[in-house]
Amino acid sequence: MNTLDPNLISEFRSVLAGPVFTPDNDAYNAVRQLWNATADKHPALIVQCWDRGDVIAALKFARQHQLEIAVRGAGHNIAGNASCDGGLMIDLSNMQGIELDQAAERVYVQPGVILEQLDAATQAHGLAVPIGINSTTGIAGLTLGGGFGWLTRQYGMTVDSLVGVELITVDGEILYANEAENDELFWALRGGGGNFGIVTRFDFSLVSVGPDVLAGLMVFPLAQADAVLKRYAEWILTTPLTFNAWVVLRAAPPLPFLDASLHGTPVAVIPICHTGDLASGEKLVDTLRSFGEPVGEHIGVMPFVDWQQAFDPMLTAGARNYWKTHNFTQLSPELLQLAVDFADQQPGPECEVFFACIAGVSNEVAPEAMAWQARDAKFVMNIHARWQDIHDDGSHIDWARALFNAAQPYASAGAYVNFMTEEEGGRIESAYADNYQRLVAVKQAYDPDNLLHFNQNIKPD
Repeated sequence: MNTLDPNLISEFRSVLAGPVFTPDNDAYNAVRQLWNATADKHPALIVQCWDRGDVIAALKFARQHQLEIAVRGAGHNIAGNASCDGGLMIDLSNMQGIELDQAAERVYVQPGVILEQLDAATQAHGLAVPIGINSTTGIAGLTLGGGFGWLTRQYGMTVDSLVGVELITVDGEILYANEAENDELFWALRGGGGNFGIVTRFDFSLVSVGPDVLAGLMVFPLAQADAVLKRYAEWILTTPLTFNAWVVLRAAPPLPFLDASLHGTPVAVIPICHTGDLASGEKLVDTLRSFGEPVGEHIGVMPFVDWQQAFDPMLTAGARNYWKTHNFTQLSPELLQLAVDFADQQPGPECEVFFACIAGVSNEVAPEAMAWQARDAKFVMNIHARWQDIHDDGSHIDWARALFNAAQPYASAGAYVNFMTEEEGGRIESAYADNYQRLVAVKQAYDPDNLLHFNQNIKPD
């Protein structure tokens, strides 16, 4: 770990609005923690920025003292790139401003905002941004990697609603980027991650949603999963874009509507969210129910903000996590059987395999329109190994890798970079496919020395 002169740190503190943490601070260990406990890193210095002036000062200090730079939004990134050993963590989690312009249908969001805060601000007016499904996720990392959730079929990826950004370059320059101004930078930021600068404001267009939706869970025993999912795979693509249903294969959590004898047994959970009229949604749920014999369900009208938090208890911070991901244009019977077989062999009760349906508006955007290019993808698979004990690392990681490798022949091009683990750096070029070389050129223009490399890194030319 770098040892910095205390006088230098004291001088640095004097120009900042936000606090600075070093390893000798009592709060240091709490502040450095990330969502994924496998990413246990120790920066030499943590700066909790309160404004863009702090961001500029932090970048300057890092350059002057040749410190590696990691940038943290909410610290939710699976790969642990929000921190580094011995360098400077630029922590944006205190920058939580949200400004909503209802008349213009725009919302302006700082990078420390989490999805719960954004949903609360927008849903107060019956508006939304198509974002993720876990309310503790940070808006910054989600957006820069593409972003998808319950509203993606109807309204596209999160980046499809991004209309502008304020960004601090590695040289400390403040830029605004949109389709008309710094347009090549804006193109790269929509899916290209944190490679090109530090975003201090995201500008989103808004859509009308809710505030109530039809949502909930339907649970089938895993023994029925093969038959149920084969029907689901074709049917879901015929449903209205207002309707979304995903698939989660896992051990049944202790849900109150499930008989206690089912808790911990392998099940296929199908969560649904419908933003259209109630009658049409109920008919779709009836069809889904007919695919098998559910052992439990809890589906009804509820506030969208509540549904957005429904999975939070299974995604709390502090567990050990390892993810693998593929895109698919279809869910073939062979792929589904493979997923069911691996779900039946999961190494621990918190593991799961899920398929998210993103088919719809996202498929209508040209692959070259922005950095997020996997516009043929209709499903995203997340192989989610999750556990508590470090001694179980091997069995859980091996399980996730084995399913990933076995599913590879059925996958389509590209990859969702937000679900990629740290050691997958060699997969970046294939993830961006034909857009990769254009991203390299933008990286060369804005960060030629690759100072911002704690990310799914696009190396300059």
